[in-house]
This record gives sequence, C-alpha cells and structure tokens, in this order.
Amino acid sequence: MLKSIKATVGTDGEVHLGEPVHLSRPCRAIVTIIQEADVPDTAILSEESLAEDWDRLEEDEAWSHLQPAQ
Repeated sequence: MLKSIKATVGTDGEVHLGEPVHLSRPCRAIVTIIQEADVPDTAILSEESLAEDWDRLEEDEAWSHLQPAQ
C-alpha cells in the first residue's frame, strides 16, 4: 500500500510528518526533497487576479500564434 504524507525536513535532516502515522510494522519510505524558490508574497497574492485575466478568450487569441499547428 502506498500513502503520501506531507512533511518537512529540517536543516539537520530531521523529518517532521504533517500528520500522525500508525503502522502495524516498520515500513520503508521514500523522502522527496522539494526546494521551493523564494516567491514574494505579492506574487502569490496577485495570482488569482492574474489568472482571471489570462483565462480570457482575448488572451488565447493573442497568443494563438505560439500554439502548435493542429
């Protein structure tokens, strides 16, 4: 059985699980380190309003020349 759990890894390598895990026996695990770039809060806060603008038909038409031919 596979189960994914959010976790953080400290600079000392210690793993902190985001939720309790109860196992009937020891199990192997794979830890994937995701190094996220520092994103300014203003970029995150403006994402929703920009998405509204990007999802307009006019935007699709303006950038259609970059789409592969069908």
